[in-house]
Amino acid sequence: MGSSALAPQGVQALQVLTIVIGAPLLSGVVSHVEGRLQGRRGPRILQPYYDIAKLFRKETVVPQDSSWVFIAAPILAFACYLTVPLLIPVLTTYGLPLGYMGDILGGGFILALGGFSVALAATETGSPYSQLGASRAMTFGALIEPTILFVVFAVALITSTDLPYALAATVRSSTPEMVRPSHVLAAIAFFLVVLVDTGRIPVETHSGTLEFGMIDEARTLEHSGAPLALLKWGAAMKQFVLYPIFINVFVAPWGLASSGSAKAVVLAIASLLGKAMALGIVFALIDNLFSKLRLFKITEFIASAFLLAVLAVLVFYVGGG
Repeated sequence: MGSSALAPQGVQALQVLTIVIGAPLLSGVVSHVEGRLQGRRGPRILQPYYDIAKLFRKETVVPQDSSWVFIAAPILAFACYLTVPLLIPVLTTYGLPLGYMGDILGGGFILALGGFSVALAATETGSPYSQLGASRAMTFGALIEPTILFVVFAVALITSTDLPYALAATVRSSTPEMVRPSHVLAAIAFFLVVLVDTGRIPVETHSGTLEFGMIDEARTLEHSGAPLALLKWGAAMKQFVLYPIFINVFVAPWGLASSGSAKAVVLAIASLLGKAMALGIVFALIDNLFSKLRLFKITEFIASAFLLAVLAVLVFYVGGG
């Protein structure tokens, strides 16, 4: 190991820091592009940083009938989003000390725990709108989780393991692996899941404040101050966690550092940010250029992703993968 090489533990810490620090930047870029697509000036790219800092300075107001869960849930959700970057290939092609601690399914469970804690905090408030958003989010989550499960099955069949580093290595090994029908179907299914989980699915008022369509905003409606800052920061981190899983595991696992040298790691950070912003722009285009779906159509949209994931498994068995 050269003098400019970073210790594996240091690279792993950089993975988490890249997600934590870069998440608001990614959200700012996507929001700015979305505003431009809608003919508006759009918010500043660095606006999420200012919003989070402002919320940390504000007073925290707790609903009268809520319990300690209301305050603990945003902290738990934030901790979940901090844990997943330890398990996935964010910057390196090789597994880091904690990289094999869990597989894709374990990472999915941790993300689901974060979403469940946010929904639980919403039900603690007693607010009908918050409970409405939490109920809708958990209903759609009941369809998303089986889809992720079948995507993991397809991954396990293709690579004989469900570790994300192994799948990324398989995809990098040869071009035919990328165009394998089962792999393509699983990648499309996961793409649709990311659309739903990041709130970019083209559904009418999905992230708005109208009670007939509110989902994401409803769950955080009663939060304020530091807990609200953690929720907004956590939502940005969740988005930035899902992007590397899709990019570095399924679609474009290139630009990652193959060694611990400082130069390779810095280039990997720049590559990750560039690829994530490009994917975010694609999602913004989908969100704004397609006709909006009605709220009750979300189940059909998620069901199509589930069927694609099931089809990926069937194609592997019946059609030779």
